[in-house]
Amino acid sequence: MRQSSLVVVANRLPIDDSVAPDGACEWRRSPGGLVSALHPLLRQTPATWVGWAGGTGPAPALADVDGVRMHTVPLTAEDVRDHYEGFANATLWPLYHDAVEQPVYHRRWWEAYQRVNQRFAEAAAEAAEPGAVVWVQDYHLQLVPGLLRELRPDLRIGFFLHVPFPPPELFMQLPRRAELLRGMLGADLVGFQRAQAAHNFAQLVAHVLDVPADDRRISLDGREVRIGAFPVSIDTAEMAALATRPDVVARAARLRRDLGNPAHVILSVDRMDYTKGIEQRLKAYSELIADGHVKVRDTVLVQVAVPSRERVGQYQVLRDRVEREVGRINGEFGRVGEPAIHYLTQPFDRAELAALYRMADIMAVTPLRDGMNLVAKEYVAARVDDTGALLLSEFAGSAAELPEAFLVNPHDLDGLKLILMEALQADRTDLTGRMRAMRAHLSRHDIHSWARSYLAALDSSGSLLNRVVSPG
Repeated sequence: MRQSSLVVVANRLPIDDSVAPDGACEWRRSPGGLVSALHPLLRQTPATWVGWAGGTGPAPALADVDGVRMHTVPLTAEDVRDHYEGFANATLWPLYHDAVEQPVYHRRWWEAYQRVNQRFAEAAAEAAEPGAVVWVQDYHLQLVPGLLRELRPDLRIGFFLHVPFPPPELFMQLPRRAELLRGMLGADLVGFQRAQAAHNFAQLVAHVLDVPADDRRISLDGREVRIGAFPVSIDTAEMAALATRPDVVARAARLRRDLGNPAHVILSVDRMDYTKGIEQRLKAYSELIADGHVKVRDTVLVQVAVPSRERVGQYQVLRDRVEREVGRINGEFGRVGEPAIHYLTQPFDRAELAALYRMADIMAVTPLRDGMNLVAKEYVAARVDDTGALLLSEFAGSAAELPEAFLVNPHDLDGLKLILMEALQADRTDLTGRMRAMRAHLSRHDIHSWARSYLAALDSSGSLLNRVVSPG
């Protein structure tokens, strides 16, 4: 078996769900998220991606994609139910997002989480060449670093959490909190989106495990584990180039015409998730219409809500609620050929997303809690003429990097309405100044900058860094 100097370990393989008869498959590029972040990096070095292919039963053999080897980890239907839908997404996900929904605890879910994490650790150990760098991703696999260190102490192991890490009083609810912390501490470097998350982690480790810990390093079992904030970003240049392609520019103009050439287009692009603040956004918008501050003919909201985790009960209930609210608003305020909200649930490819970003005067990104939110950064990167307004939740990680956005508290409906009206009424000079500043920040802090900073901290020799990330 071919081994790799860089191994990425994530819950899902970064491929589409349909495989051609010859075994070929393509990168799956969702709005924002892990795949968009790592895709540009892995084509530059011998790399393996360890992950689940999305089905149940034996692991399929998949061809390389862009030179990256796909190493599939098999999951049974029980694994998917108890590990992915259960402990990962009904226990950890709501807890890590400020318990927006009540976390659920079942002992069999924890047993499945342990079992699946062991399987991923064994797959990573098999794929990594001696002394390789293994980069474990996200909350599904928090036990993998510790398990992998037991199997392969020769490896450099990194762990990166793409979601928020909760304050101690929330994390302490977890029945198996010590095991999760020790699992993450199997890494040489634990990375978070924001400094506050690293601080929360250090506090918990000191309290729960009773070991020396500060916001930069933790001492455990004779080892030093480094921790820190590494805000993930996007391929800014790629999005800007895509947004200037003639077919994308023409598509954006055509989309605007299809909407009736309104004075203002507001766009939101989310996964269907209770953390995204979709219901609060729809409520605020409908109240602006009812109050007469927004006219349906002049202003259009386009809400893209891509289905997510559809077998998890909380998500099924959320989708039903959102669709009822969209129907109510359109029934009350829309006209024939002029809906108040254009509601779309299908995924879009990169070019279509770029066209949507170019079309929209205002991008409303208002999650109740988010680790980073790369959609906000993608919108800024696509506004190559320095126009447009970004309405951004204070509780998205990207708010710390984009203070020039129109920052809002999505829990405060009156405040959300007020800031939305401010964005709608802002003059061009103000908007240009804000967008130019945000674009300048993203040009300096893009995906390559993120990878350089994280891998430089993880791989002190610099040998992998020189191969993975081109300078400049």
